[in-house]
Amino acid sequence: MAKRKSSDRMSRQDYESALLPLELELNRVARWVQSKQRRVLIIFEGRDTAGKGGVISTIAQPLNPRQCHVIALPKPDETERTQWYFQRYVQYLPAAGQIMLFDRSWYNRAGVEKVMGYCSDEEYKTFLKQAPAFEKLLVDDGIVLLKYWLTIDQAQQEERLRERLDDPLKHWKLSPVDLQARLKYREYGRARDAMLKATHTRHAPWTLVDFNDQRRGRLTLIRHLLDKVPELEVIDQPIDYQPLPGPLAKESFKGPLKPIPSI
Repeated sequence: MAKRKSSDRMSRQDYESALLPLELELNRVARWVQSKQRRVLIIFEGRDTAGKGGVISTIAQPLNPRQCHVIALPKPDETERTQWYFQRYVQYLPAAGQIMLFDRSWYNRAGVEKVMGYCSDEEYKTFLKQAPAFEKLLVDDGIVLLKYWLTIDQAQQEERLRERLDDPLKHWKLSPVDLQARLKYREYGRARDAMLKATHTRHAPWTLVDFNDQRRGRLTLIRHLLDKVPELEVIDQPIDYQPLPGPLAKESFKGPLKPIPSI
């Protein structure tokens, strides 16, 4: 299939029109998860600037933040470095009725840690052996586990890195590691391929999504996510909402405190 040109990227208007019905479906899924007390864990991986944060925000935005949680862990501290590698992630696994969105995950070991030399070869090999077993335990215990890898070409990555550099509101997205990692595009590709080969299993398969056009990528990923959730009808309890008898009171305060003047 021929790749789309940048001029073929989806317009904001078309994107927002296509997103609205998906947001309604995401709400239905969230109600199903809550009513059935299911546990959902979704992992988002990919190169820097692929669009992980954007699609995670898109999924989380219409959902109840008490139910849907975004997990984006910093680098491990000294104590965590001495623990079993998966230990720091276990505390963030979903409880009944929860949806957990992992902005990167234990797969850091097979990606940035491997390529940048932050782990030993023995630690890396141990991870590739243990990850499928660890995930099978999660799935066997009833967790709905979905794993997405967001694909992006090097030219597109360079464009987005430059955009972050030029936009003062996006400087926080750049780190020294990001700038070093951009020089290792092919090394990351080889590490990704080895990771996919070792951890793409029947019980926890990977799904690759093209994110060179982030708007199309978000819609594609969300549609796939919705297709992976059982088509179960959720019957909402009717809410008896009656108008209050008037007149209605205005907000007022006693004492010196007043709202600040409106802009």
